[in-house]
Amino acid sequence: MKNAIIEFKDVQYRISPTAQPAILSGISLTIHQGETLALLGKSGSGKTSLLKLINRLRHHTSGAVIVQGREVSAWDPIRLRRGIGYVIQEVGLFPHLTVQHNVSLVPGLENWPAERIANRYTEVMALVGLNPAEFAQRYPRQLSGGQRQRVGVARALAADPAILLMDEPFGALDPVTRAELQRGFLEIARRLAKTIVIVTHDVREALLLGTRVVLLDAGRVIADATPQDFLKLDHPVARDFLAAAELSSGARA
Repeated sequence: MKNAIIEFKDVQYRISPTAQPAILSGISLTIHQGETLALLGKSGSGKTSLLKLINRLRHHTSGAVIVQGREVSAWDPIRLRRGIGYVIQEVGLFPHLTVQHNVSLVPGLENWPAERIANRYTEVMALVGLNPAEFAQRYPRQLSGGQRQRVGVARALAADPAILLMDEPFGALDPVTRAELQRGFLEIARRLAKTIVIVTHDVREALLLGTRVVLLDAGRVIADATPQDFLKLDHPVARDFLAAAELSSGARA
């Protein structure tokens, strides 16, 4: 059994203590080292809020969120976030920094030696399929959408975090680029064995990328299954996702 790296214990999250209804209710979930957990759900189901509880961009109202053996409230938030890679759909690159400076930002904040930072930049850029020298002095505005997303992944991996959080990372891309980056993601996940939590509303993407799929609806976990078992679920919300994607119990995306 692999070690638990993230745990949710009867977690509730509200925008304010008296807000109704709760955004998340009764969330109990364990994510093990090396897993890729796909959080699947319709818009408003709570999946992004759940993701953000991990790095304290949201604060749970009750219950416990434990990351690497410590309740998140016991972590210094800056230390916690620097130890977790974070990729979002809008990428979030700093427009005034070059690609190399964007990717090297967190290692620099961590006071890595200059040679180590330079070597790590080269490593992670090669990992995401971009030529380190060619892109080093470019600015985000000079990149395509797919290139910006690759740089965003490289930046998230630069400080070698144990955990990688990804919020709809491929959602804004055209289908061809999206498929290409999904294939690249699978190769990275296999090579690095990071613990990855990825938010998506696309059941095909969840089944392709996740080693586990957790389905949320109205702020609650209604299914937690391997991709193969998810295809066999009889829950109406799961059936709706599979029907919309024209998937049956005999196939995987």
